[in-house]
Amino acid sequence: MKVNAYAANEAGAKLEQYDYELGEIGKEQVDIKVHYCGLCHSDLSMINNDWGMSQYPLVPGHEIVGEVLNVGSEVKGLKKGDKVGMGWYSASCMHCNQCMGGKQHLCGEAEGTIIGRHGGFADKVRGHWSWATLLPDGIDMAKAGPLFCGGITVFSPIVISGVKPTDKVGIIGIGGLGHLALKFLKAWGCEVTAFTSSKNKVEKLKEMGAHHVVNSTNKSELEAIAGTLDFILNTTNVSLDWNAFLTTLAPQGKLHTVGAVLEPMEIPAFSMISGEKSVGGSPLGSIALTRKMLEFCVRHDIYPTVEEFKMEDVNRAIEHLHDGKARFRVVLKA
Repeated sequence: MKVNAYAANEAGAKLEQYDYELGEIGKEQVDIKVHYCGLCHSDLSMINNDWGMSQYPLVPGHEIVGEVLNVGSEVKGLKKGDKVGMGWYSASCMHCNQCMGGKQHLCGEAEGTIIGRHGGFADKVRGHWSWATLLPDGIDMAKAGPLFCGGITVFSPIVISGVKPTDKVGIIGIGGLGHLALKFLKAWGCEVTAFTSSKNKVEKLKEMGAHHVVNSTNKSELEAIAGTLDFILNTTNVSLDWNAFLTTLAPQGKLHTVGAVLEPMEIPAFSMISGEKSVGGSPLGSIALTRKMLEFCVRHDIYPTVEEFKMEDVNRAIEHLHDGKARFRVVLKA
């Protein structure tokens, strides 16, 4: 089966039309006709080989929603015509302790959708049936793609950290990830503080549900909320004054990062010890939690704020994201 795609032929290159053939479908695989695919900062990192694991030609795209075209003979729970989504992972081993324990996203052999294989900036994509998640009725497919990476990335920490509706929480960085975290935590029932360095976002963040907006570069504003927050989620990928944020945590508070900060994070031991505070991180989330997140989104009408581009305008969309102009997620329509 021929696939029409867009690929980078070397690190940092613009994407060009690229066709390839999919071999015979595996017994447990599904082929998906792509309707929409989100554009994520991780796609830019892979295009540029920032993480040192890109292989070229590289077809990015891992926030995929579409329709099942073909199913292997041993596929379970899916049939032709079903509407599904697929995110950062396209397969896992399904026999290790992590997979058997329902934590497939922690599988040591998990297959990345755009790592060593081709992703969703294409008209078709293939993956294991377990990672092709059936979309709930009533979901808006045009906005659902980013939920399969950005959405589950910030939803999972809320669950695994045991965040309660009575908690006071903070979000560092209100971009593609952070604005979804803001919407989730508002619907969760929390009192939400948005940390941002962009003064022009203040009113927009309050419209999204932030109870408070704090300038993350203003020392006095950070000091004013010292010891008040139960949970902080960092969505940025840059080095910050982590001790300043630890100081805003209440005793037994948690600082959790999903931002891929490339430099070591300087965490003073006494800032954690004195208040029994903790620092953690996580990748995406399990298959079951992804399903729960989608149900939560439909129930509360939560979607990313998106800007839509045509798939053939992928390079213009990439430039738009790279220049920091995206408000707040970019989606490509196939």
